[in-house]
Amino acid sequence: MASYKSSRITVWSVIAATLITTGVAAAIARFTLGLGATTNLSDTFPWGLWIGFDFLGIGLAAAGFTIVAAVHLFHATEYEPIVRPAILTAFIGYLLVVLVLVIDLGRPEHFWHPLVMWNPHSVMFEITWCVILYTTVLSMEFAPIVLEKFNMHAPIKWIHSVSLPLMVMGVLLSTLHQSSFGSLYLIVPNRLHPLWYTPLLPVLFFVSCIASGISMVLIESLIFSRNGRRILPTALRAKLAKITAIALAMYLVIRVQDMVSRGVFHHAKHLSYHSIAFWAELLIGFAVPLALLLITRVRTSRRGLYIASLMVLAGFALNRMNTAITGLEDWPARTYFPSLLEVLITLGIAAIGFTAFSFIARRLPIFAPEPLPPQA
Repeated sequence: MASYKSSRITVWSVIAATLITTGVAAAIARFTLGLGATTNLSDTFPWGLWIGFDFLGIGLAAAGFTIVAAVHLFHATEYEPIVRPAILTAFIGYLLVVLVLVIDLGRPEHFWHPLVMWNPHSVMFEITWCVILYTTVLSMEFAPIVLEKFNMHAPIKWIHSVSLPLMVMGVLLSTLHQSSFGSLYLIVPNRLHPLWYTPLLPVLFFVSCIASGISMVLIESLIFSRNGRRILPTALRAKLAKITAIALAMYLVIRVQDMVSRGVFHHAKHLSYHSIAFWAELLIGFAVPLALLLITRVRTSRRGLYIASLMVLAGFALNRMNTAITGLEDWPARTYFPSLLEVLITLGIAAIGFTAFSFIARRLPIFAPEPLPPQA
């Protein structure tokens, strides 16, 4: 495997540095002044932008367990070239989620309480432990990549000797909490809008994260396909696009059928604050990209696949934010809009994630580039 090195200062690096700097300053203000003085969170909306960002980050990291399961448990070796980028994406995603959770805690110095004060009847207890354990598993899965860079083969052999139970544990833990995030909102049937509340929320969260996780890996491979190299063969990207399409189709069938069977689809027929958010989410992130990915030319086209994958990610973000915020609003009497500091911290953390992935991918053997054929 080859690594990519680049020290050029680009527009994007300047933007990232600016976002990270302002985000750090905003985080210092949050810890110094407290949540009440720096956010628009309240007793009515104790969970806001940061919880939505957590849902988003966890979902985008879903490629980690799906690809690892496909390659190492079900022996779909054709997808092996994307195992490492999927693991890196998941590892960074989970670390950032942990960071956001600490920032979002009203008493961040008590972050360790779930480790010793167990409440097995709480969904949050299960999510907390799954996130902690799966982050640990991801660190073990990522370690051989770092050790390989420094030719430290003895620890790699030891990690490989326990890799199978490690992978099984990782897939199990990730599957549990990907769906459990949806379970968090099952306790508010009278508060969450019918367009988003459903007993099938855990299932919908799980299915949608598969589509978003694979789309994230596709976006990363397309971005790094530069400088005379092609990351991932076109045929492999097309197969991944098919898997994304299947997940999108499953999501649409489950969600529409559930809404019809529960008799709540009429809420989407009338123009309102919630129906606009619902249709934007469903069309941008699910229906339109599904239609695009059903076309062979789109799946094999760099631009077409890039656009379709971006739409999946945008729709996924809308879905998580709608579930966490929009569905709990009662426009115009009861609404929530994040403060400037909330936005700056979120953008700063996102910039840290993208910068970390780019930095690591250019210095460690993450991608296996396929040389382009010589031009005539």
